[in-house]
Amino acid sequence: MISKDVSSPTPVIIIGAGPAGLTAAYELEKRGCKSIILEAGNDVGGISKTVSYKSYRFDIGGHRFFSKSPYVNQLWREILGDDFLERPRLSRIYYRGRFFDYPLKALNALSGLGSFEAFRVMLSYAKSQALPHRRDKNFEDWVSNRFGYRLYKIFFKTYTEKVWGIPCNQISADWATQRIKNLSLKQALLNALLPNGKTADGEVITTLIEKFHYPRQGPGMMWERCKAILEETGNPTQHGEYVFKVCHENHRVTCILSRNAAGEIKEYNGDHFISSMPLRTLMKSLEPSPPDDILHAASDLRYRDYLTVVLIINRENVFPDNWIYIHSPEVKMGRIQNYKNWSADMVPDQQRTSLGLEYFLWEKDEEWRWSDERLIELGVRECAKLGLIRPEEVADGTVVRMKKAYPVYDHFYHDSVSKLRDYLAHFKNLQTIGRNGLHRYNNQDHSMLTGVYAAHNVVGNSLDVWSVNTEKEYHESEAFGKPSAGERLVPVRVEPQSNTAAEVLHENYAQQLIQDFFSKIDPIAFGSAVGIVTGLMLFFVTAIVLLKDITHIAPKLSLLGHYLLGFDTSWAGAIIGLCEGAFGGFIFGFSIARLRNWATSNYSAFVRNRLEAKVNRDLLDKV
Repeated sequence: MISKDVSSPTPVIIIGAGPAGLTAAYELEKRGCKSIILEAGNDVGGISKTVSYKSYRFDIGGHRFFSKSPYVNQLWREILGDDFLERPRLSRIYYRGRFFDYPLKALNALSGLGSFEAFRVMLSYAKSQALPHRRDKNFEDWVSNRFGYRLYKIFFKTYTEKVWGIPCNQISADWATQRIKNLSLKQALLNALLPNGKTADGEVITTLIEKFHYPRQGPGMMWERCKAILEETGNPTQHGEYVFKVCHENHRVTCILSRNAAGEIKEYNGDHFISSMPLRTLMKSLEPSPPDDILHAASDLRYRDYLTVVLIINRENVFPDNWIYIHSPEVKMGRIQNYKNWSADMVPDQQRTSLGLEYFLWEKDEEWRWSDERLIELGVRECAKLGLIRPEEVADGTVVRMKKAYPVYDHFYHDSVSKLRDYLAHFKNLQTIGRNGLHRYNNQDHSMLTGVYAAHNVVGNSLDVWSVNTEKEYHESEAFGKPSAGERLVPVRVEPQSNTAAEVLHENYAQQLIQDFFSKIDPIAFGSAVGIVTGLMLFFVTAIVLLKDITHIAPKLSLLGHYLLGFDTSWAGAIIGLCEGAFGGFIFGFSIARLRNWATSNYSAFVRNRLEAKVNRDLLDKV
């Protein structure tokens, strides 16, 4: 028996009560459109929900509230008001029994790694600047080009492979482009000296921000409040409604069917449909079914599953961080959250602390099927192994599992998503939004923007939901007009350019070829790398001669005093060699990089002119 929902004659039907779905409904209400949200679970917020256990509240992963979009920041404040707190960030990396500050602080990193390892890191970085991978084929190439292979291996490889469960050379470079963006070793070092979390041109790097906002009782508080506001204005959220069929005809969705826990089936009809369910699930729910190649592309999409082992510790303070990244391979956990340090209201008893130990798994993994008791035992053992707690301090614990938490950026995802996107473009009243709806590992603000875009499309705009959080930027400048004083910032239509698609494609392809063959070396980065390597090399050579008392080498080494003012084979000379060698190496590296860039720039201009001349001759031949 199928019952029909008749609560509204022409509602917008939204699948999923995560940040994207709720924001879409919130924005629609502002535009005078009613909606119904269908949520399979009992909570709102999706992966941004807050779970409560004996009045202890905790995230599904930590959720910083930070956005470069003024519109999203305004929405957050509209919804939460005074419950939206500003919090200081403190996070560190645990590696080889040591804690490293993150974002990077030069003295802390050097003292933790040791001078010899620091020397190897800078030598590796110099090599990456002089001989980079010409194309970033995967995550490993992308990070190695910007940090050097040595630092990639220390601070990126182990943690990334824990999170994704696949080798870094099988992870798409898109992941790094989207998540790390403009951060590099050069920028990290600049941030260590001038810690403002910005690039030289003033752009904010979210990886480096030192403050963020956070709801007083966790991220779920934002979405519970949003749900309440929507219900007060006649936009209900229906819980326990699992959408299993999306019926369509003539490129329009006609209705959707959902099933509740009792097995009852409901039919929902509307003019517009917005889905944040996983793309793979959506494709398999369509009736009639898509072509076989589309279903095959959907089946190729993969999702990483995630669970948190929560431990209640009988101690007022365990460590000062909001969270710690665990880069050591000897434990399975990937990250530890300290919820009390996000907000004191997350913990009912201030004499205790709650920790969230995060494990990234596949649903088919053995650990996923372990009992809660066994997982808690594992968490206690690994936390004690890291020296953070003593087993007898653990008062209680619980486990939270989250399926399909993270869309996987493997080598196949891009082609699969492109096929699905092209297929969905034929539907006139169906839009997909959010992290899983676009199969894109969006931050919360990006997911919200997709909901805003979709809402504006319902009322007649033509915004590209898929343009949010693309590789370079998430296009505030294109999608949001600059307001006059006091004007509310809202999305506007993106006007098409006069160039034809073929011209744009040809121009972009030619530019990409030239960039690949004539990529520039950053003179400051290369000069810094050469300078540090040269200075450290002089220091270590002088130190070895002094420590080993190699008397026959000392006079020859002192000859460098003809070129380095004040240098001799002494400890004072070693310091002078370090400083003057670093300065001289920087000048040399900077000059070589500038000379090389000048030569390649001129040669690339010559190649471009020849290419354009040939194209023009070909065009004239066709007239």
